[in-house]
Amino acid sequence: MATIKKKYNVEGMHCGACATGIQMYLSNTEGVKSVSVDYNSKKAEIEYDDKKINDAGIAKNVEELGYKIKPE
Repeated sequence: MATIKKKYNVEGMHCGACATGIQMYLSNTEGVKSVSVDYNSKKAEIEYDDKKINDAGIAKNVEELGYKIKPE
């Protein structure tokens, strides 16, 4: 199992609750080990198992919530 930790830019957040929602949603996504989303910096740090999920999978999950995310 290869665990990867990456920083992402998040677009579309309007408030701290947006960040909390993304964080809660991703933390329940298979393959995601830990996630921290910061509204002020518009950044997310996500640790995940690359055998279960990748950047495209993370982006797809976040887009379902109405936001855009991409690796820094």
